[in-house]
Amino acid sequence: MRLSMAAAGCKLLILDLMMPRMDGLEVCRRVREKSIVPIIVLSALDAERDKVAAFGLGADDYLTKPFGVEELLARIHAVLRRAQWSPVSPITPLHIKRFADVEIDIETRIVRKAGAEVKLTRTEYALLLEMLTNANKVLTHRMLLQRVWGNEYSDEAEYLRVYVGRLRRKFEADPANPKHFLTEAGVGYRFIS
Repeated sequence: MRLSMAAAGCKLLILDLMMPRMDGLEVCRRVREKSIVPIIVLSALDAERDKVAAFGLGADDYLTKPFGVEELLARIHAVLRRAQWSPVSPITPLHIKRFADVEIDIETRIVRKAGAEVKLTRTEYALLLEMLTNANKVLTHRMLLQRVWGNEYSDEAEYLRVYVGRLRRKFEADPANPKHFLTEAGVGYRFIS
C-alpha cells in the first residue's frame, strides 16, 4: 500500500490500528516521516503498550472503542486547537529561546540542535515550549496535560511519559540520564536550561 500525501492539505488523520494490508501503526510511522499532520488513533486495543507504541510513532491522541461521537468530536477539536496554537505572546520581546546547543525560533517554529533542524510534531513543539517557558519549575502531570493536550486529558499520564521520552531522544546527549528534561517522581517534570 502506497501512502499518498495528496492529503497534504489534510488537517487531521484518523487511523484505526486494525486495517487491512497495513496496520495503523505502520501508517502512523510512514506519515510521521513526512508530515506533522495531527493523528488520532482509534482502536479496540486498550493495553497500555498499544497506546505507548502509537504515541511513540507520532500519534497525537488515542481513543479506545467503543466511544461516543461526542467524545470523538471533542478530541478532534482539541487536537485541531493545539495544531493552531500560536505559542508566541504578542508582548514577548525575544523570539529565540536557547538551551545547550538547541535554538528555538518561536516566530518561524524552527528548532535546531547543533545547527541541524529538528523535526517536531505539533504536540512535541507545544510540550517543549511549555517546559521552556516554565524552566526550573516543577510542572505537575495534570498541569502539563491540561496546558498541552487540553482539560479533557488531565488524567492521561502515559501521554507525558511518551512525549517527554521523545524530547529526551531528540535533545539530550544521553536520554537515559537526562540533564534538561527531568522527572519529578510521582509529581511531574522539570525542565533545566
